[in-house]
Amino acid sequence: MSIKSLNEEYSDAVLAERLPVEMKVEITTHAGTIQTLEGEVTFLAGDAIVTGVNNERWPVQRQRFDATYMPSSGTQIGQSGRYCRKPQQVYARKMAKAFEITLSDDRGGLQGKPGDWLVEYAPGDRSVISDEIFLKTYRIVMDNKNTPNAS
Repeated sequence: MSIKSLNEEYSDAVLAERLPVEMKVEITTHAGTIQTLEGEVTFLAGDAIVTGVNNERWPVQRQRFDATYMPSSGTQIGQSGRYCRKPQQVYARKMAKAFEITLSDDRGGLQGKPGDWLVEYAPGDRSVISDEIFLKTYRIVMDNKNTPNAS
């Protein structure tokens, strides 16, 4: 069974670009669980705990973190400190109803509320982002009618 991408699953998904927002990061020394805005998520030693623009926190698996974040000035790669997300284009859909997703590798599940965004980083790699945070950290580059957004 193949995994449908978000834009195949929903015709009203948009193409958005993740902005290079600087965030505080803690590289964990032990495994554990953290309560995010959207649900409880497990993490392993060496994973990153990121603090976002509204002081929300979430874990990022180390391999994904290394591929999608870069250290800010004064921070050594692989050490706790300030990091900036690398720009990346993703598919996203603002959801009208409450929804749930299951994270890969049995890390937990996330619950979205009406108005939250379902964001897909890669097929099968999805997350939930509140509208307020999405508007601070992403910009829509192509709407669902393939119209570029000039802003």
